[in-house]
Amino acid sequence: MSRFYSLLSSNKSLVMGILNTTPDSFSDGGRFNTVESALTQALEMHRQGAVIIDVGGESTRPGAEEVSVSDELQRVIPVIELIRKQSDVCISIDTSKPEVMSAAVNAGADIINDVNGLRANGALEACASLNVPVCLMHMQGAPRTMQVNPHYKNVVDDIKCFFEQRIKSCVDAGIKRNNLILDPGFGFGKSLEHNLQLLKNLNEFQSFDLPLLVGLSRKSMLGAILENAPSDQRLYASVAAAVLARTNGASLFRVHDVQPTVEALKVCDVMNAV
Repeated sequence: MSRFYSLLSSNKSLVMGILNTTPDSFSDGGRFNTVESALTQALEMHRQGAVIIDVGGESTRPGAEEVSVSDELQRVIPVIELIRKQSDVCISIDTSKPEVMSAAVNAGADIINDVNGLRANGALEACASLNVPVCLMHMQGAPRTMQVNPHYKNVVDDIKCFFEQRIKSCVDAGIKRNNLILDPGFGFGKSLEHNLQLLKNLNEFQSFDLPLLVGLSRKSMLGAILENAPSDQRLYASVAAAVLARTNGASLFRVHDVQPTVEALKVCDVMNAV
């Protein structure tokens, strides 16, 4: 059994610590773009309770520019290799490129986390051959344009339809259904109202009987609720959103602020067990 499935079988909240090895991510760009600083942050997040470290080498913030395969590999592979040498923590690679997926898993990554839902050429085939857990995220549009007037007939129903199609594509390509994780993609081609409707109706995605991951940490939707609070002043709102997501069926939480989120979710887990 892989590291990830051992964690999942506990039925507890699983916190995924965000490790951006980028110069331009919306919240922490440039802070961890050396191998040494990235390793230090990964080990500290693990100490605080993160059971997965999500390593990303390309920003997906609104308006972000694309990064070449070679640049992304240079950013993430040395970090993954060093984390794996220093720790048995579960490692996720945040990428949409099949070349990076393959290299990252070969370097020691346990999970593939794709904001593009394996829609890039070759991504389905790469994941089928790698045979590791894969997170399919919903995104309307692309990072550079996704927040330009996003529109849905019904945001929950439309994303459920998207997941049905992607799950079928994955299974048809040879990916095991029980290797799939779903992420509705808060903030990726969604307005504030869309995001609130998703959070309120998150439990509808339990019909897929697959693990549900959410990334609400420091998102702009929280900044809007807090009257334009900057990203580094959204801690309490981020924790509250994680708790709401847990009560509505999420089991994995991609976060910047590990320890506060871990502690809040422990309360949810205890109450769920009563």
